[in-house]
Amino acid sequence: MTDQMPETLLLTISGKDRPGVTSAMFRTLTYAGVEVLDIEQIVLRRRLILGILVTAPRDWKKLRDAVEATATELGMSVEVDRGTGDNKVRREGRSHVTVIGAPLKASAMAAVAGRIADSGANIDRIERMARYPVTAIDLHVSGADPDRLRAMLSLEAAVQGVDVAVQSASLLRRAMRLIVMDVDSTLIQGEVIELLAAHSGHRTEVAAVTERTMRGELDFEESLRARVELLAGIPASALDEVYDALVLAPGARTLVRILRRLGYRFALVSGGFSQITDRLANDLGIHYARANELEIVDGVLTGRIVGDVLDRAGKADALRYFAGEVGVPVESVVAIGDGANDLDMLEIAGLGIAYNAKGLVQQAADTTMNVPYLDAIMYLLGISREEIEALDLAHGVVTPAPPVG
Repeated sequence: MTDQMPETLLLTISGKDRPGVTSAMFRTLTYAGVEVLDIEQIVLRRRLILGILVTAPRDWKKLRDAVEATATELGMSVEVDRGTGDNKVRREGRSHVTVIGAPLKASAMAAVAGRIADSGANIDRIERMARYPVTAIDLHVSGADPDRLRAMLSLEAAVQGVDVAVQSASLLRRAMRLIVMDVDSTLIQGEVIELLAAHSGHRTEVAAVTERTMRGELDFEESLRARVELLAGIPASALDEVYDALVLAPGARTLVRILRRLGYRFALVSGGFSQITDRLANDLGIHYARANELEIVDGVLTGRIVGDVLDRAGKADALRYFAGEVGVPVESVVAIGDGANDLDMLEIAGLGIAYNAKGLVQQAADTTMNVPYLDAIMYLLGISREEIEALDLAHGVVTPAPPVG
């Protein structure tokens, strides 16, 4: 046994990609009897870059000449760098930094990379998660506290007009997780209470109060009870009409479909109404739902709520309850919402996402997403667009391609 680091050779092969490059190189290495220490390979616009780190044989120059001859036969170029030792172990403070833009400009990537460097961290690896309908890039970063890095990059993201999520590189990212979603203006476009209020002639009034409430300017429970009073006298059949008129957020079905196949669980936690959320959960295959219940007597809305109001604190309590039902820690929960009443559940979740949220919520949340595609959340979970489409295809489904607008 010795503490002396072994001599190694780093081979960097590049050129137009073609079948058989990797196998030809390893056949050449086989004759030298070297040990493989590391391999990295990427293909960009049909151009291959292959890095191979091996132990250096005694006659390393002979191997270098053989590798160069093989590269020439393949029409590739190769660099052989002699050194010692393996790759350095990644430093503490490992994170995944996901950058999403539509479009993603070089200036934004320069700014994000600059802030990572300013934090003293290093980018160890980069991979693309999606090119359509947004560009999503995942950076493997080490050497900085994730919380400090998140604070720095959230400010830069706002300046650059991109979305940036920072997550600790732990095994929790790969584990089965629970997705807890708000409904109004998150899972669906628009607000159910405003659609109902149109049946009583109070839509404009209700919409104005809803907007102020979601900005955190009004107490949620008082605001909700006051708005629900304006629904008194509406026939219960209006709930069916409203449900039939609902429009899901782009990518909502894809998000649920793909993650359910991967073993994820879903819950809807809404300050809206169970008469709507329960049906959404049933239609989409969502496992749990909790919301407020409108009182209906003799087929007519009374303008009252049955029982306690599910408010900001209630949403956080529901998240904890559903996490217990699934059997995962709150650190394994992904929470998604847009309004002030979502802030508590976004704060306690392992990954809290302010999705096309109000300004107050974007400022308070660790992670924001302002692209109009709910399924883009999967890129934050390490799932690429190619993997999504491949899984759909294996089940006979063509992944919907939302228009870029």
